[in-house]
Amino acid sequence: MSSICLIDTSVFLNLLNVPNCNQNQTSVLEDFKTYWDSGCTFLLPMATILETGNHIAQNGDGTMRRKTALRFVKAVKDAFTGEAPWSPTAFPTTEEILSWINQFPDMACRNKTPDKPQGTSFGDLSIIEEFNKLCKRFPMSEVFIWSLDTDLQSYYQNEK
Repeated sequence: MSSICLIDTSVFLNLLNVPNCNQNQTSVLEDFKTYWDSGCTFLLPMATILETGNHIAQNGDGTMRRKTALRFVKAVKDAFTGEAPWSPTAFPTTEEILSWINQFPDMACRNKTPDKPQGTSFGDLSIIEEFNKLCKRFPMSEVFIWSLDTDLQSYYQNEK
């Protein structure tokens, strides 16, 4: 089975070429091609969609925001219609959220890394839980979060 890749916001911003959030676009596009050529399955978590939309709405002047928002809408619609190289994940169910929400206070107050004095966001927690769900569902597959954030890069399951 091919690798399963959860696309984090930091990567999706570069794939969409969101101004002021696209400093790594060249390397992200190169990595995308490598993953695509290896048959990777790309999944777009709901948190990534929501966070990317927030970044677009808070970025630049109205004209730039509109142009970027139109690219975003096309990319997300294409994901839902099967025309994009990535597919959306489902929103977590009430039961799923209730099973992991109590982790949030500890993750929010614990620094991501020694040099990054901020906790894990609720969006990142939902992506981590999507990763955990995929690892259980596909134990024989490579599963990883593709992120430019070092704390999320550590979520990786080797093929067993």
